[in-house]
Amino acid sequence: MNAQHKTQAKVQNLAHKSLELSLAAPQVVAQRVGRMMLAGTHPSARDQQEFYRMGSEKVAAFYESWMGMWAQACTSYWQTAASMYTTPMLSASSSNPLAAFGVGKATSRMVTQQVQAVTDVLDAGISPVHAKAVRNAKRLSRTKR
Repeated sequence: MNAQHKTQAKVQNLAHKSLELSLAAPQVVAQRVGRMMLAGTHPSARDQQEFYRMGSEKVAAFYESWMGMWAQACTSYWQTAASMYTTPMLSASSSNPLAAFGVGKATSRMVTQQVQAVTDVLDAGISPVHAKAVRNAKRLSRTKR
């Protein structure tokens, strides 16, 4: 599997997670708001525990997301820097007259690497939120009120 196919698979995985998140998040919000409405002004201990969990999960997912994105961005930065160091200088030749303008296999590889880096950073950001939202949607859908 070459780099473009790996990148395409990562983009499709990111799109799949985004779709799942877009379906799970409103479901969780609806279930929790409904639970709040049913609890009224005197929520049970179980309801209070769920409401506390709701807030703490959001904070934890936010921090996990930002830390994952930061770590992945740093990794991608160093990978790009290393690849630029190892990329041979382009020179115009009869086989590639546009090489002097930076157009060629090296440029194509760099673009693919940058798309992959952005995809990896976005995936690192959405993964914790996706995991919690999908898990909550499953858990709350089977919970009796």
